[in-house]
Amino acid sequence: FLLISIQTTYSRSTFPSKDEKLSLIENTCKKTPNYNICFQSLKENSGSSVADVTGLAQIMVKVMKAKANDGLNKIHQLQRVRNIGARKALSSCGDKYKAILVADIPQAIEALEKGDPKFAEDGANDAANEASYCESEFNGKSPLTIQNNAMHDVSVVTAAMVRQLL
Repeated sequence: FLLISIQTTYSRSTFPSKDEKLSLIENTCKKTPNYNICFQSLKENSGSSVADVTGLAQIMVKVMKAKANDGLNKIHQLQRVRNIGARKALSSCGDKYKAILVADIPQAIEALEKGDPKFAEDGANDAANEASYCESEFNGKSPLTIQNNAMHDVSVVTAAMVRQLL
């Protein structure tokens, strides 16, 4: 009986239930500025069901990467059809999204892998700022508002999640 009791206890503590994992996701997301974006992003990723907070943050960095690629793709589409006046702003935004993809996201990934959440938070905050700067390039008439808002919001959620690791 003692052996069975020990094995059962060990199994429960080693492998959290689905409800416990959902609770971790919910509790983690409640500590971010946008619960809905956080929860939806993590719920859509099957890896979140087995992740700890670091793993959840890594998933959010992947969501950031997807949003950055979406933004850059939209910029490329618009560059083919927009007037010359918008091209300067689109080019600037392209540079900002490239910076997110080649600097901010790799910084966040590496920092999380090395257990240095402060640098991961900095990378996520930088990405949020780049999206905001892109939006301001258009003086209120941005054709990238949806992409910029999505990039900004996912990035600040990621930064807040990473901050929980400090």
